[in-house]
Amino acid sequence: MSKRFTAFFILGMFILSLGLAGCGSSQPQQAAKKVLKVGSDTAFAPFEFQDEKTKEYVGFDMDLIKALGKQMGYEVEVQSLNFDGLIPALESGNIDATISAMTITDERAKKVNFTKPYYKSGLSMVVKSDNDTIKSFTDLDGKRIAVQIGTTGADEAKKIKDAKIREFNTAPEAFLELKNGGVDAVVNDMPVNDYYIKQAGGKDAKTVGAPLSSEDYGIATAKKNTELAKKFDQALEELKKNGEYEKIYVKWFGKKP
Repeated sequence: MSKRFTAFFILGMFILSLGLAGCGSSQPQQAAKKVLKVGSDTAFAPFEFQDEKTKEYVGFDMDLIKALGKQMGYEVEVQSLNFDGLIPALESGNIDATISAMTITDERAKKVNFTKPYYKSGLSMVVKSDNDTIKSFTDLDGKRIAVQIGTTGADEAKKIKDAKIREFNTAPEAFLELKNGGVDAVVNDMPVNDYYIKQAGGKDAKTVGAPLSSEDYGIATAKKNTELAKKFDQALEELKKNGEYEKIYVKWFGKKP
């Protein structure tokens, strides 16, 4: 073997080793991608629901959590769960956070960490369009009421004297029961009620009475994960400053926050 051949051979092996080193270094970068597993009850329009055409999860909460994830450097992965299963999923570590129009309450705060409020809501009731007997919450005494299980609407409905409560896994199921005449009213979050009536063109139902309460929605994390809740708060503040939060709000509610 000549000296010249040996020199070329050594140079070739050196270049090859550099190429292999480069290939090896790309793997850890890909594995280091941060994924945020977020649980949501994806049947609660306009906050979270599945687009019939694309089958993607869309809504105010969905746009917001994706914007927050981007701000924080995470890729968001949404898992569809029943509302009453969200907190247990957090406690078991199956998800990192939940955004699902969840009202911040003292009882829930014993089990999870809440971010600062990101939306102000309240409870209202929906009756059939031709119902002229129910005009306020006081008229619900002894009536048949549909609610979504595990919600503040369900909690408040159970306080009504002699009311016959029917609990459903999703809000659409409660509205369908009203349409079919199985209940006299639905007690649920006001923006969700308004969206349902808007989509139905006001043909089947209407909202009556003044809002029952004022509620704040928050993003929840596991009780031990206080750091993630702080990151959400910081990212939300940044989205409000740069106008992204307002843009998302106007998109889904047609008005500024």
